[in-house]
Amino acid sequence: MSEQAQISPSKPIINSAFQFILTVTRFLIGWHFLYEGITKLLAPHWTSAGYLMQSHWYLSDWFHWIAQNPDALRVVDLLNMWGLVLIGLGLFVGAFTRISALSGASLLLLYYIANPPLTGFLGETTSEGHYLIVNKNLIEMVLLLGFVFVPRNLLYGMDRWVVRCLANRRHRDAETKPVRKKTRWETRRELLRDVATLPLFGGLAYSLYRKRQWESFEERHLISKPSRTDATTGASPMGPSLADLSDLSGPVPKGKIGDLNISRLMCGGNLISGYAHSRDLIYVSSLVQNYFSDEKVLETMHLCEASGINTIILRVDKNTLRIVEKYRKRGGRMQWIAQSKITEDDIRSDIDAAVDCGAVGAYIHGGVADSFVAKGKVDLLGKALEHIKQRQVLAGIAGHDLRVIMASEEMNLNPDFYLKTLNSGNYWTAGPRLPQDPNWTPGSLNVVEPEYAKDDHDNIWSVTPQQTIEFMKQVKKPWIAYKVLGAGAIDPKDGFQYAFENGADFICVGMFDFQIVPDANITNRVLAQDMSRIRPWQG
Repeated sequence: MSEQAQISPSKPIINSAFQFILTVTRFLIGWHFLYEGITKLLAPHWTSAGYLMQSHWYLSDWFHWIAQNPDALRVVDLLNMWGLVLIGLGLFVGAFTRISALSGASLLLLYYIANPPLTGFLGETTSEGHYLIVNKNLIEMVLLLGFVFVPRNLLYGMDRWVVRCLANRRHRDAETKPVRKKTRWETRRELLRDVATLPLFGGLAYSLYRKRQWESFEERHLISKPSRTDATTGASPMGPSLADLSDLSGPVPKGKIGDLNISRLMCGGNLISGYAHSRDLIYVSSLVQNYFSDEKVLETMHLCEASGINTIILRVDKNTLRIVEKYRKRGGRMQWIAQSKITEDDIRSDIDAAVDCGAVGAYIHGGVADSFVAKGKVDLLGKALEHIKQRQVLAGIAGHDLRVIMASEEMNLNPDFYLKTLNSGNYWTAGPRLPQDPNWTPGSLNVVEPEYAKDDHDNIWSVTPQQTIEFMKQVKKPWIAYKVLGAGAIDPKDGFQYAFENGADFICVGMFDFQIVPDANITNRVLAQDMSRIRPWQG
């Protein structure tokens, strides 16, 4: 037998095991795409906004623009969901394999660029493991690119069946006979190979039905009714909390402190400090510390950015400076104002460390300022303010005690802004109001008298709300109100309204990631209405 007869180009020798492996690989990737697409279509309010906002590599500005533009986001979400379904379906049954593979590889390339598993990026660590450069998106992308160049006769599927049908038709049209006519059994066997994945589509549909049936059972029987209501507030239960950006009514309005534009709602620093006021619950701070991993902190800060919250207030310590540096490396642009502690011997260390790390402002810690004023050492506050101003950033003073603000005004310390606690005290753990003359009304120059009992149980931080409101009427400086929710005891709708109506120019609120968009929307509603504000805007 001649060499030409042994290796005939019309009859290539095909390793059936290799052919089987290629087909199974294509099928598995198709299953993955198809299932991802269907679950996103079935998920209420699913959106890609969270994934896009996490992007801080190439094309990040474009991804962020899509996430923040509702019309563009809606189009991208539809293209993403239906793209996954159609690509998955094509790969699943082996129809239009090359087009499906090329489209799938292109989509995975965008996924990879948006969140690459590179050192310092969110894609480096996921809930399913740790990656460095190579992740499942890259692996599937390379495999799909391979399928673009694989001959169609190497893959069982609808493409191969169509090619065979067209070839037979050409033979008939040309009135030619094949070299060897296949038997009916061979023809049926070839057909069964090409349509073998079709019954598995029914298996996928049944598995999806059973999964959703179980999830429905969990919702009805394993989750309390109040929890079910709260659990649906996020836009995408299948994705990160960033996904609820689709519910954002608009960016948070801004005011001014000095020359800087500052969002009326600022983010508090509990997410980094890990400290949470919790009355007599001893586990809450540990819970916060374990919830807010580095990645969750960065995700939350990026969500603030996307919601129009452009300023965060943070304490000064090594962990904070480390997180801020990491945040900047990932393209984070939020401004931060430093909560600075001073001592009689050292008024500079915290301030200098914060400014060197990019803080746009610094203020004297409320507890520290309370203590110095109580000891009659107001001059130290003045020296600290002067040092902050020398560093050419915004300078402020905070206080839980109204006498801090009173002393600062009396001594003409001239800060750029004040932080002063304010809330109504209308929550039961605040304790009862102290007995007062029924005819009592606060005066702007009255000696401060507690309206609530002394803060003994980590339960109240604004013991003179009425006197604070009255005194702040005459203060011509921007006022950032904090503890406006009584450490989570007051509904944001009530707490925000109370603070802004009674003179606050800005509010600082500690927030979990899932609270940011709702709080931003509440701020927008409160500020959009015609408020009976008792103090002119000072910022």
